[in-house]
Amino acid sequence: MNAITHPARPFGAKPRKIPGSLAIWAAILAEMSEFAVMFIVYFLAKVHNPEIFAEGPLKLNTTAGTVNTLIMLTSSFFVVRGVIALRNNNSVACSRWLWGAVICGGSYLVIKYFEYRWNTAQGLETETNIFYGVYYYITFNHFLHVGWGSAAIVWVIYRVNTGIYTKNEHEGLLNIAVYWHMIDLAWITIFPLLYVIR
Repeated sequence: MNAITHPARPFGAKPRKIPGSLAIWAAILAEMSEFAVMFIVYFLAKVHNPEIFAEGPLKLNTTAGTVNTLIMLTSSFFVVRGVIALRNNNSVACSRWLWGAVICGGSYLVIKYFEYRWNTAQGLETETNIFYGVYYYITFNHFLHVGWGSAAIVWVIYRVNTGIYTKNEHEGLLNIAVYWHMIDLAWITIFPLLYVIR
């Protein structure tokens, strides 16, 4: 091996880099730190209230949580397909895939809204006990992330459709894509903690 060639990539090829900008990764680190604090609060509350946290998930609407998990996973698939489409110089397909992600995001919000209403009808509110206080704090925070993440994808669709983002210049799309995956990852962690683990 010498200083000119590299066994992992062809001669003259550009080195691979992490998708997205430094700014979006700084934002993701900040957001993940926020969720990490919430998870720490969850575990501390659970240690001090094991019975309440064992009973709490039994009263939640697990079906709604499961459907929203599938929706979030599907939305991430759509975002990835959108990035691939634009890299293949197909802006029309990119927009369609991204609209699919927006529809998923909107569906998540609608389901979560009706889940909250269902909870209230069952008497499950923030004041009911500490489990539901933690549940609402974490899930509503994630609800807000899905909302503005969906709005950001709409903004990206506009920029794709107007030719601002192209095959060779689409860092903004990558930024939103990695941010959306962070939102998805957060939900994949939230779902078992609040709906499954007793």
